[in-house]
Amino acid sequence: MKPSLILAACLLAAPAIAQPDLEALREQVRSAECAFARSMADRDFEAFGRYVADDTVFFAPGMRRGKAQVLEGWKRFFEGAQAPFSWAPQQVEMLADGSLGYSTGLVRGPDGKATSRFNSVWRRNARGQWQVVFDSGSPLSEAEKAKASEPDARPCTKP
Repeated sequence: MKPSLILAACLLAAPAIAQPDLEALREQVRSAECAFARSMADRDFEAFGRYVADDTVFFAPGMRRGKAQVLEGWKRFFEGAQAPFSWAPQQVEMLADGSLGYSTGLVRGPDGKATSRFNSVWRRNARGQWQVVFDSGSPLSEAEKAKASEPDARPCTKP
């Protein structure tokens, strides 16, 4: 038998590799991002920590490596009755294999005005929970702030 026929026969006999449902995975990451943001609104530092991977890297405030450093740097944001800011995903994307998700959206001050943009990379852990592995933010230009005066198209809402 010719090698090309053998290869063709093997390929036909091989089980099909299931492609991930990227839309369902996007929704999972979006829901995780919304729950992560809700932890800030609810002033629930413990819940916030559940969304931070052990090996995470946060770029603000200051470079923080690992969950312990991130929680140390973010604890101050959970002091007081009112959250100092809020956020919601505007866009969520997935790698084609479904292994990593990316979320981005606006960060808003207590007055609802957009101040910056967040960018988070999510990975599913062994228990199936999505956690942040990279997080960064960037300030908005004045033009971006003016454009961002409209409310988010699909805000996070409590279930």
